[in-house]
Amino acid sequence: ISPLLGDCSPQARAGAGYDRAAFAIDFEQQHAVCPQGRTSSSWSPCTQRGTNAVVIKFATTTCRPCPARDQCTASKAGYRQLTVPPRQLHELQQAARLTQATRDWQHEYRRRAGVEGTIRQAVAVTGTRRARYRGLARTHLEHVYSAVALNLIRLHAWWNGHPIDRTRTTHLARLELALTA
Repeated sequence: ISPLLGDCSPQARAGAGYDRAAFAIDFEQQHAVCPQGRTSSSWSPCTQRGTNAVVIKFATTTCRPCPARDQCTASKAGYRQLTVPPRQLHELQQAARLTQATRDWQHEYRRRAGVEGTIRQAVAVTGTRRARYRGLARTHLEHVYSAVALNLIRLHAWWNGHPIDRTRTTHLARLELALTA
């Protein structure tokens, strides 16, 4: 369980305008339709950085006179271009993005984040990335001791009301603390 990376287009980062999700992509007819109802002019399967993709372009004559051009593209060439993965992957990504917005998925991911925090603490405190000993029996014993040590650290923190992990203090916060002291 891991969230998918979001759309990194300028429109998606700004939270305004038409990002990739606003376009209707038809893999059967091999074209896309923009939110203003205009159809793409080019559909080109390609390979980018070792993965298959489809580059969809809208014609300059279609995009330049469009009243919503500022919300769609800032391209100097005057047209919008979309890059989408192949059909199966595109549909899986859309389904996964819908699923990760649900409360059940977020609850499950919260549990995973807790487990990853425990693993990070084990690595930081006991150095469990590398075994100190050779042999399965000794390595297993080291892992058992590490787990006991982590449990003792967590019990001590819980009994004394201290947070389990250190929180990072920014340079500015440290400076403010020094000035107030």
